Amino acid sequence: MTIDEIKRELKKILKPGRFNHTIGVMNTSVKLAQTYGADESKAAMAGLLHDCAREIKGEVLFELCERYHIPVDDVCRTQPELLHGPLGSKLAEEVYGVSDREVLDAVCYHTTGRENMSLLEKIVFVADIIEPSRNFKGVDEIRKDAFVDLDKAVLAALDGSIRYVLSKGALLHIDTVNSRNYLINEINKRW
Repeated sequence: MTIDEIKRELKKILKPGRFNHTIGVMNTSVKLAQTYGADESKAAMAGLLHDCAREIKGEVLFELCERYHIPVDDVCRTQPELLHGPLGSKLAEEVYGVSDREVLDAVCYHTTGRENMSLLEKIVFVADIIEPSRNFKGVDEIRKDAFVDLDKAVLAALDGSIRYVLSKGALLHIDTVNSRNYLINEINKRW
């Protein structure tokens, strides 16, 4: 499917606010790709599809995860919204015809992050946090960093996510912890 065809389909299934957020993530992903020399078409596709499974909830979510052999651990069972990345990756492939592994991985890990994220994964991860409709304490600083030092922006986003999860008394996803630890080690190697 083309970008325009996917937009039309997503507009049918996403709530208006989620659809507008999706367009914001797509556009921000493209701007970040331009800044860092990444493939703009892949950034657009991954940004557009990152939340394609976000409206799927309840038993349907778990049934689809079972159908697509997506592991559901204790963290995801208590916070099922974390499954929309992995499920979105499968839907991007099966429903929207995406076969590019980089794009699929960027969709898959846009919520949790993971160790050794690719440039495209970092771009979509950060774009999801900083797109224009996002408004939370610290977002302007992350926006500024995003176009100067992407790793610094990823780390700030991970730290903010971890603080939020801890404030709720919820479980931290191991991919998020591993992503942060890996990134800190990589940043420290630069010094």
